[in-house]
Amino acid sequence: MLEPMSLAAITAVLGAVGSGMANEAGKWAWESTGGFVRRIAGREVPAPGAPGDIDEVARLVHERVSGDPRLAASWERFAARVSADGIQGIPTGQPRMPASIRFFTDRTEGMKLLHREATRRPDGSPRIALVHGPDGMGSSTLAVHYGTRHAQHFPDGQLYADLMGHTTTGPRDVGTVLRGLLRQLGVRDEEMPPATDRLGDFFRRCVADRKLLVVLDHAHSAAQIRPLLTSAPAVFTIVVARHPFPGLDAVRVPVSPLTDRDSVRLLTDLAGKPAVAAARATLPSLLARCGGSPYALRAAVPRLSVPSLPPTTSPESPAMADNDPVRAAADDAYRSLEPAAARLYRLMALREWPAFDAAAAAHATGQDPAACGTLLEDLADRMLLERRTDGPSQGRYHYRAAIRAHAEAAAVREDGIAACSAALTRTLRGYTALAASAAHGALPESWRVPAPNSGPQEPGYADRGAALDVLIAESGNLVQAVRCAEESDDPDTVVHLCRSLWPLQLKAGHHEMLLPALRIGTRIADAHCPGTTDAGALHAQLAHTFTELEHWDEARAEALAAARDEEVAGHTRGHASAVEFLGLLRLRQWRYPEAYECFDEAGTILDAMGAQDEGAADLPRARALLERHRGRALRGLGRRDEAIEALGRAVERFRAIDDMYNTARALTDLAETRLDGDETDAALPLIDEAITTLTGLRAEYHLSHLLRMRERCTAP
Repeated sequence: MLEPMSLAAITAVLGAVGSGMANEAGKWAWESTGGFVRRIAGREVPAPGAPGDIDEVARLVHERVSGDPRLAASWERFAARVSADGIQGIPTGQPRMPASIRFFTDRTEGMKLLHREATRRPDGSPRIALVHGPDGMGSSTLAVHYGTRHAQHFPDGQLYADLMGHTTTGPRDVGTVLRGLLRQLGVRDEEMPPATDRLGDFFRRCVADRKLLVVLDHAHSAAQIRPLLTSAPAVFTIVVARHPFPGLDAVRVPVSPLTDRDSVRLLTDLAGKPAVAAARATLPSLLARCGGSPYALRAAVPRLSVPSLPPTTSPESPAMADNDPVRAAADDAYRSLEPAAARLYRLMALREWPAFDAAAAAHATGQDPAACGTLLEDLADRMLLERRTDGPSQGRYHYRAAIRAHAEAAAVREDGIAACSAALTRTLRGYTALAASAAHGALPESWRVPAPNSGPQEPGYADRGAALDVLIAESGNLVQAVRCAEESDDPDTVVHLCRSLWPLQLKAGHHEMLLPALRIGTRIADAHCPGTTDAGALHAQLAHTFTELEHWDEARAEALAAARDEEVAGHTRGHASAVEFLGLLRLRQWRYPEAYECFDEAGTILDAMGAQDEGAADLPRARALLERHRGRALRGLGRRDEAIEALGRAVERFRAIDDMYNTARALTDLAETRLDGDETDAALPLIDEAITTLTGLRAEYHLSHLLRMRERCTAP
């Protein structure tokens, strides 16, 4: 165990606190740490942001406490209060691979190579294998099948991530992938570090002592996967790619086409001996067309029973021109579809929607959603679509890259540009209306959220959580919709969609995923509607995401841009909010004097609001929030008595407007401030009131933080 006053221990405390800022408790701990460091140093100390900054702050603290027993005792008590729980609260569940297949043929050598790497004697180097082969040859299946076949070697579970390295929109960002892997381990979003550069280290600490298999599917390059690798001795990572690539020290496991003999064996397993025997006359041409691709062979099974194969694809067909068995299989399956299914297949492929459902298909085709649901299932059964099986994605689908290319080409050829454009417009409008409706359902009181379309088709939601769940499920589609609207030269839709992302940012995070869309939104707003409330709102949203990702210089620039646009637009509420954003950024940076000045400036701006101004109804809540923020800044400055007074006023203001959640937050601030002075008796009733206030508000993480505070107060 580390000596509490050692440099290593102090560095560990600061690092743990910095990694915990995704949740309210973590933000409290971070602000508390900034105030404590300021008191120890006797001056303002900027919050660590760049790599290595934490070491500098730790050295400063170590120097001060090493020569002062009083400061040392104070630090020890403080560190016990703010130290994050680390990874001890992570559930010990056993995440599993996606479902594998039953019939698996001619991959014995590949399975041996994988098992040899998985079970070799530890030597300090990572266990990594690179499985590679052309699309449709079963590279991903080999990796998944190995995991299901050898599950006993990985008692702590198996993790799977689709890196989407071959999509037209580019690979998934590292932060999104890491968060997905951590969720599979049972880590809650609130426990993950907000900054992407901290996530990799956090992931490696989470898996350090576990026996795990990690499959990274559809990788594009070594640079993409390097942040996802670990040298943990009992973690085996399988990377799946179409081609081997340089820069990765891994055992290479090539996946080649099946021989004709193994292809017939697979067809026999899938269709039965009678069906294969009946197709003897056409079997050679079918085998040639499938090219040893397990995907193409599986897709061909329904056609074994027909009297003859479909007509040979024309020489001009891309499937024949590049000898692509996947495209050839898609071509054969496509020509066996009923017209309605064929049209849906074509029109949904016009964009790379990552997880579309029957409602989206109904918008694209103009058909009934229930009928679209049936058609989607049929397309999935024919292997023209793939079912999404991750998280809340039941009833959602996506295309393989080669299949989408085939479908999109068919749409241009058969429907024409005008019909394709109309279908895409309908789909885009559907996503825009859904986003606005769900955003309003998740944050009905927020002036930042655009008003939803009124009408009988507007969906209802059981509660705010249900509306937020819809936004989470659609998040990837909404980012794609923003890209689509930009390419379609539709700035109004870009702005509307991006403003609807605010509840996702505020309540669910997803900052890495949303960042590209928000960048597009601010760029479009600056070009088409500068100096408007829309431009101000989007700059403020981007400032919020940059703050959460700890891109502080960019956050400051966006907050200033938001304040500028809102002031030009004469939107007093938005102007005050943008200045408040800047103050919250300064709090995060431990720049408490500037934070306090920002909150005072925001209050002065609010004083100029008229009763008829937009957002006037929110004025009592806005003033209460600023009072709370002033109290937090005063606490950081070490002006504890003034902080207690300001936070007490904030509590009363929130109570007056019946804002129970923010009442509990201010009570927690007040309790933390009392504990700064070791006033346990004064803090305890505040903690109890906050617990009572939060009960029933779906604030489990905040409640658990309060319960831990209470335990510390009542411990002997």
